[in-house]
Amino acid sequence: MIDRIRAGLARIRTGIRSTWIDHRKLTIAVGAIAIVAIVGTGLLVWVAPGHTSPVAGLSPSPSQTAAPTASPTASPTASPTDSPTPSPSSTETGSADLPSGWEYSDLDGVAAPADLAHRLPLAISIGDNAIARPQSGFSSASIVYQSYEEYGEDRYMMIFQEGTASAIGGVRSGRPYYLRWAAEYKALYGHDGGDTKVRTVTVPAMASYFYNMDPGAGGSCPYHRITTRAAPHNEYTNTADLIRCAASKGYPATYQGPPSRPFVADIPAAERPATEAVFVPYRTVSVSYQYYPENDSYVRILDGKLQIDPANNQQVIARNIVVMFQTVTNDYMDVNIQRVAIGNVGSGKAIVFKEGKAITGTWKKASDTALTHYYDDSGNEIPFVRGEIFIQSVPPGTAVTYK
Repeated sequence: MIDRIRAGLARIRTGIRSTWIDHRKLTIAVGAIAIVAIVGTGLLVWVAPGHTSPVAGLSPSPSQTAAPTASPTASPTASPTDSPTPSPSSTETGSADLPSGWEYSDLDGVAAPADLAHRLPLAISIGDNAIARPQSGFSSASIVYQSYEEYGEDRYMMIFQEGTASAIGGVRSGRPYYLRWAAEYKALYGHDGGDTKVRTVTVPAMASYFYNMDPGAGGSCPYHRITTRAAPHNEYTNTADLIRCAASKGYPATYQGPPSRPFVADIPAAERPATEAVFVPYRTVSVSYQYYPENDSYVRILDGKLQIDPANNQQVIARNIVVMFQTVTNDYMDVNIQRVAIGNVGSGKAIVFKEGKAITGTWKKASDTALTHYYDDSGNEIPFVRGEIFIQSVPPGTAVTYK
């Protein structure tokens, strides 16, 4: 395992998102990184240049609603050694200082050529069964959602705008709550069918608020099967095919959604804390993040190991992390399958992690199609730093820990 990880690191290029493209051009000085196996845990600690010892990990208390399969005692510390290109001033209100023809992207605030910055969002339903890992596309997405599904599993939805992914998968079926999130951006929603409720109730009811790309509804164009995975985890796509097939169905090429959330530039390096570790448990996977002030970003860690995107061998990076505490209840029985319902309309507790700090507050989503906003405890909307956003939906009472 260590040899495989070491070989993978030799090919890693990080996915740090700066406000100036290319926002994924940060490399890791692999030769200076030592690998230490933690006896008895199967976890790895990565000692990066500039660190005399591994960054302390997390020791979360068990959650009554989400028991992780592994609780890391130490988190990887593979910090990229280069610095991102400086971002525009946080006082900037427009795009006048950007290169000609460049604008800020709608979903994550990253600067890109205008045709990419305002491209139709592509929201894809991605499975997270253990056999489906590692999935492809994470490092190129603008926003990634992770939430519960039935039988103790969880599921992702990746949303792409300015980023390009050569492989996205494995594609799985839709869920009503993911449709409600996709509708926030009036996105194309790529999924492989769904149960009776999704196909006959949710999709028709929300047809005006998203663009359907479902093989069962004449949307097989962008999908293909790979031979290295067993069905149903082998259905894949990519951004080029999704864009081409959206055009063939007469879908718009550009963003049709509401005004974007507020964004700000990075705080000065001297104001960033030394580190922050975040732990979010799910029933079949333990999700961790480790902050690095050098790059004002978090590396993403799954079950104690750095998450690498097989589409491009890049390390998965978050610039913003949102934990939304949302109710998880039984929905209904369909063909002997018990579905769950996520309470993602209304309001509830939220924690926003950015630039090494935790901001407690509230999430609010006024309707099925309204954009979710995040507010601090004083009622002020929380702006994101420009770059990839990971949104973690968990039940109230989940033992989310950070330090």
